[in-house]
Amino acid sequence: MNKPITKGAYHIGLTVTKLEESATFFTSLLGFKEVRRDDGYPAIFVSDGKVMVSLWKNKEEPSIPFNKNRNIGLHHVAFVVEKERDLTHIYEKLVKNEIGIEFPPELLRQGPAKHLMCYEPSGIRIEFIWPG
Repeated sequence: MNKPITKGAYHIGLTVTKLEESATFFTSLLGFKEVRRDDGYPAIFVSDGKVMVSLWKNKEEPSIPFNKNRNIGLHHVAFVVEKERDLTHIYEKLVKNEIGIEFPPELLRQGPAKHLMCYEPSGIRIEFIWPG
C-alpha cells in the first residue's frame, strides 16, 4: 500500500491586485494573523494557525481576472469551519462588509455538509465548508 509522501499544505500562494484589502479580508473578517510582510516584493503573509496564505501583489498591469471555466489554474481555495454557526457568522460578516458572494450557505450535495462561496477583494474565489 502506498502512503502519501506529503503531510498537508504548508502554504497557499495567491497573486492579488489589492494587497492591503486582500490581507484585511483574511485578518479582519476571518481572524487570521499577519505573520510578516515583504515590502520588496510586495507580499503579506497571513495564517489561521494551520495554513499560511501568501498574498503576492501582481507586478504587471493590466491584470487579467481568472475565469474558472476557461483558465487552467486555481479554481478556488476552500477553508473548513468547525461549526455550522461559524458558516452563518462568516456569511453575515461578508454581507456587512459588502464582499461579493457567489452563493450563501447551502447544502453540499445531499448534506449534511454546508458551504458558501465568495470572492475576496482581488476576485479570488474562496469557499467555506462545514463538514456536518
